[in-house]
Amino acid sequence: MSAHITVLLHEAVEALSIKPDGIYVDGTYGRGGHSRLILSCLNQKGRLIALDRDWAAVEAGKKEKSLMTELKTGAPRFCLEHGSFSQMQQLLREKGVQKVDGILLDLGISSPQLDAERGFSLRADGPLDMRMDVSQGQTAAQWIETVSETELERVIREYGEERYARSIARAIVMARARQPIVATLQLAEIVAAVVRSRERKREGKQSPATRTFQAIRIFINQELEELSLVLQQSADLLKTGGRLVVISFHSLEDRMVKRFMRVAARKNNVPRGIPLREDELSQMNQQLFKVIGKAMRPSQKEIEANIRSRSAVMRVAERV
Repeated sequence: MSAHITVLLHEAVEALSIKPDGIYVDGTYGRGGHSRLILSCLNQKGRLIALDRDWAAVEAGKKEKSLMTELKTGAPRFCLEHGSFSQMQQLLREKGVQKVDGILLDLGISSPQLDAERGFSLRADGPLDMRMDVSQGQTAAQWIETVSETELERVIREYGEERYARSIARAIVMARARQPIVATLQLAEIVAAVVRSRERKREGKQSPATRTFQAIRIFINQELEELSLVLQQSADLLKTGGRLVVISFHSLEDRMVKRFMRVAARKNNVPRGIPLREDELSQMNQQLFKVIGKAMRPSQKEIEANIRSRSAVMRVAERV
């Protein structure tokens, strides 16, 4: 597995508009690319709290030479914690942090997570797991073994935007009746056979199973639910002038981020007919954010150096 390359590294950190003595959150530590650059912009009064729901990322980060000194001193300048998006506010409260100057969310999969044993890869055979946090929840294999054909079709269609969802779901159910589906390439071959039978000439290098794998991964990890929760929390966590920077990698995420920022950037955004008390109505009618600039994509140079960056979209909003 090639080393992980952080996407939109300098652009994302620049978008945070870092104050040297500010408090920042890296909500997806990954392999620490953004965190290291943020730390380099902070003085001794600044503080960075990094989170990741993947234990492997947290353990690797605590062994990172450039960060070990920060961690060993026990100084408040940097800490790395295991936690999901939905736990961000709670984890910050436990550290005595009520407000922060910036939140960065990089929603991409890191290269080490594509190792065969993690069960995300379409190209290397391994156990069909797909969990970001292997300490909890059911694996993809366990879910596929018991899910109904109707629910499987819904997940593939809704989270993968796959036009052949019904046929793929039927093929998976038929295949599992013959033998358990427990390996990544086993599932990939079942899906690919369905797609190829309907597309004689398939353009591009994307695997026919990409959308189905994306759908199952999103469902297993409740990725969109987690993203929705952290977006809602961001309004409470950010100081006035604080920045929210989000890098998404597929249209479902980007649409959610775009809609959140657009709605939060306008006043009088309460739908008609909803019964609310006067204080609730006043709070919801407040403008929460202003959108900063347009959506940013990687340069052609970055895409050529890191092909996995090609689908990245970065959006920025500032708390008002």
